[in-house]
Amino acid sequence: MIIRPAKRTESVREYYFSRKLKEIDRMNAERVASGRDRIINLGIGAPDGMPPAAAIDALRESASQPGNHAYQSYIGIPQLRQAFAEWYARYYGVTLDSEKEIQPLAGSKEGILLISLAFLNPGDKVLVPDPGYPTYSSATALTEAELVPYDLKADNGWRPDFDALEKMDLSGVKIMWTNYPNMPTGASADMELYGRLVDFGRRHGILVCNDNPYSFILNDNPLSILAVPGAKDCCLELNSLSKAHNMSGWRIGMVAADAEIISQILKVKSQMDSGMFKPLQLAAVEALSQGPEWFESLNAEYRRRRVLAGRIFDIIGADYDRDSSGMFLWGRISPGNRFLNPEAGDASLGEQVSDKILYNAGVFITPGFIFGKNGRDYIRISLCAKPEILECSAEKILGI
Repeated sequence: MIIRPAKRTESVREYYFSRKLKEIDRMNAERVASGRDRIINLGIGAPDGMPPAAAIDALRESASQPGNHAYQSYIGIPQLRQAFAEWYARYYGVTLDSEKEIQPLAGSKEGILLISLAFLNPGDKVLVPDPGYPTYSSATALTEAELVPYDLKADNGWRPDFDALEKMDLSGVKIMWTNYPNMPTGASADMELYGRLVDFGRRHGILVCNDNPYSFILNDNPLSILAVPGAKDCCLELNSLSKAHNMSGWRIGMVAADAEIISQILKVKSQMDSGMFKPLQLAAVEALSQGPEWFESLNAEYRRRRVLAGRIFDIIGADYDRDSSGMFLWGRISPGNRFLNPEAGDASLGEQVSDKILYNAGVFITPGFIFGKNGRDYIRISLCAKPEILECSAEKILGI
């Protein structure tokens, strides 16, 4: 390489799933060449269902219109911002000003980095859940801020320990990331928890960033932290069509917050893109108009899959919550599990089980260590696989 990479890149590695998928691609090439089945991937939460038909029709129709292929406004078309506002009012009971308090995004993952760039200076501190979505950590590192992990543990329902938080040195903390229904654990929030988070953020001058893409999945009561009175004083919320509308590849998300916060995020975003493709925005308007029957149908399928994923954990011998929310099942591995490798050295229990199942059964299950030290004894199954694939996976693992 003719020049050296920026020092900030030394603090991050290529995303785990990017690296693991390369390995799986190499394994698949060898397996196909030798006449064996391809690896079954139960790792990534990419919905396999179809988006709402109305959204597809709107995309097709609007893409055929000559005037819809130009650059678009950085803040999104008014119809999309209004659709997001109506969605929040209808399902979360939250009133948002569509002109000032909503910013459409290319998926909520983009928003994590935009927020970090907008508000963090080198040396600022960020509270990041452990276990938690790895992008919270990588965005913190890329902005040269200091990551301050806070524990989520099973014996506390995978919720923050506020007594422990209050005893921490919170000087310099600017942002706290939180996420419920939680990824990877499937734990749900309630308004009491959100109320405590708002109180914590307000008293300590911390911006609480609630990442909320799983609120409709296996959850009959979707909640928003912005429903807490006064939440906009110290909170923002990310949301997305990826999970609840089977539109992960479309990259349509949003951030909702006080107008001043939105304006700061827009400063960064407007330097990085030239607006979302208009047909995508018009399709999103249709998706957001879906009624309760859409989510009822979606969750009926996910409940069926949760039972089948549970059968896999029963075969493995992993402990799990049969009523968890979100699109993953999170299972604990105990010492002495028959899938452990006594020669694995420092590998976590979850990684040992994941690797043995991958290399011996041809099924990939995510090891929990990638979400933090509190995930080392866990594995995670995605529910984004058809029932017959989950059943096949169970048979393959049973045969080890």
